[in-house]
Amino acid sequence: MSPRILLAAALAAAALTAVSTASAAETQTTITGWTKAPGPRKFDKLDVTKFGSAKAKTVLVLVPGTNGGRGDFTLTAREIVKDVPGIAVWAVDRRSQQLEDTSVFEQALAGSVTPKAMFDYYAGWIADPSITPHYQPPDATKLGFAADWGLRVQLEDVKRVISKAHAGGRRVLLGGHSLGASVAVAYASWDFDGKPGYKDVDGLVLIDGGLRGSFDTTKNLADAKKRLAAIRKQPFLDLLGLGLPWVTGILAESAAVLAIKDPLGPSVGQSFSLLPAAFKPPIPATNRGQFGYAFDATTSPKALGLIQVRAGELGPNGDWVDGEVSPIARVAETFGQEPGNAVEWFYPSRLNLDVDAASPLTENSTAKYLGLRIKYAKQVDLPLYAVQTSLTKGGVLKGAKSFIKLSQSPAKEDELVDASATESHLDPLTAAPATNQYLKTVIPWLKGIVKQG
Repeated sequence: MSPRILLAAALAAAALTAVSTASAAETQTTITGWTKAPGPRKFDKLDVTKFGSAKAKTVLVLVPGTNGGRGDFTLTAREIVKDVPGIAVWAVDRRSQQLEDTSVFEQALAGSVTPKAMFDYYAGWIADPSITPHYQPPDATKLGFAADWGLRVQLEDVKRVISKAHAGGRRVLLGGHSLGASVAVAYASWDFDGKPGYKDVDGLVLIDGGLRGSFDTTKNLADAKKRLAAIRKQPFLDLLGLGLPWVTGILAESAAVLAIKDPLGPSVGQSFSLLPAAFKPPIPATNRGQFGYAFDATTSPKALGLIQVRAGELGPNGDWVDGEVSPIARVAETFGQEPGNAVEWFYPSRLNLDVDAASPLTENSTAKYLGLRIKYAKQVDLPLYAVQTSLTKGGVLKGAKSFIKLSQSPAKEDELVDASATESHLDPLTAAPATNQYLKTVIPWLKGIVKQG
């Protein structure tokens, strides 16, 4: 048997084991966010998935990245609470996810509607208006307040979650994936009306993200003003450039559910006229093959590194063949779950602008213009874990080292991991435990932090 077939078999077995493994306690709850945020008060709701025992003395709060949802952390959170005694994980959605209607996804996963009917409800109607009933997007002209859902709103919301996590004297660690990691660093450096953010937490977990040059930096004040003016016209990120910001999340979740519920059926997305050609395989594909083709780093559009994994390859029969770190079943499980999906349909672009401006962690003119309260970066004295993939070409660890040097972070307690040779941006969230460099390194680090408490 060839080494590639043996590897595929091992990954498949690992995927089946991981898919069947769930934490003893896994609950959904809603926490009230910042009640002074722009917009109607009905959006002051933060959906949270709690993993692990309610008796845990340490809580790791995790924030998703750009276009991400709390479901990004489901698979790894289960492993963490299983392997680290005394810890719980809370995965947090942003308030913008209150705009989503996931009801038919839930029905499809439950088997009460067909996968094709689900696809038509959410996406098929865009090309074929005769399809009814169908998804009704919210009126974007009434959502202008979302242009002010930036870093301050995110951090004030997270502060409410951290406050809840502290109940009973629990210690709290804060982290996130991608931009969520940037949010964690910003939180530690933030001035909450005279109280430093770092005093709320006991450590930082940065999963392929951060500040201090980890990602882009706003060029100057004029650039920030130009970007903000565009955001005021259209406040949500349109990752695919179709003029329908919400369609990115809908297509990703639809593809995942199709791969779960009808993996060997002919690809529904491949025949969808509005799906960009770059996502369509060159041969007739299955739903599973289509899903893998769109997300795998080898075949996904190079400009969309934010959504990529290393999952294998499209087979000659159009189905997917596992062969790298993330079995396609785990990727599909991550993106095809309800409640608590892994995508954000209405991601506020203001958050990216503010994070870019916060990157230097200085109160420069751009930061002041945007109302960023970056005051305490030099005083942060928290232990830090960081892992980087291939996305930033070394930027994440460069940023982490720069932050450690700037702050008072205890170097002997810090852990910096370079997984860039084997993992793309989403792999820390989806790779099988046996091949997941994030899980292999963060679990021992967390055990040490928990033991100190």
